[in-house]
Amino acid sequence: MIQELIFATGNANKVSEIQSILGDKFSIKSLKDIGFSQELEEPFDTLEANAKTKAEQLKEITGKDCFAEDSGLFINGLNGEPGVYSARYSGADATDSRNIELVLKNLEDKENRSAYFKTVIHLLKNGKHYQFTGICEGKIIPNPIGDNGFGYDPIFIANDIPERTFAQLTKEEKNTISHRAKATKKFVEWLKK
Repeated sequence: MIQELIFATGNANKVSEIQSILGDKFSIKSLKDIGFSQELEEPFDTLEANAKTKAEQLKEITGKDCFAEDSGLFINGLNGEPGVYSARYSGADATDSRNIELVLKNLEDKENRSAYFKTVIHLLKNGKHYQFTGICEGKIIPNPIGDNGFGYDPIFIANDIPERTFAQLTKEEKNTISHRAKATKKFVEWLKK
């Protein structure tokens, strides 16, 4: 029997990435899939707290087991920015390309370009809370390269595959090393127990 899980996101890229890691034992439903159009609040300054509050809000509204995820890019030369504000780093009308432009502009005079992506998945199941974390270390390059992926993928090179950006990797390659893949694998192992 396929287990259905509601994912507190409207981001189709994230749904697709997690579904491909979970395989066919689970069916992921996004907010759009369940006809949910409200904005879930992310008022906190940590990924852990934001993921938890999104899962709690969705559980309260749907009454069903669900999970939420929060991810961010943390750049050491920018004191951890964009961090929890990764998706809206360039302001209210942020786009992936504007966010990338701002990161590269802010890094212009910085020597330290080391960075890491971090994902926190928060699961609410049978009234209990569980968290799973994944981190992918790497660095930021000066110019975007590649057309795959989304977000900051064109400027991030992971230490695990140092010759190409995330945006140059296939989905399968990215799913072996990414922060989201690492968190999801822990999540899946727990679900299968």
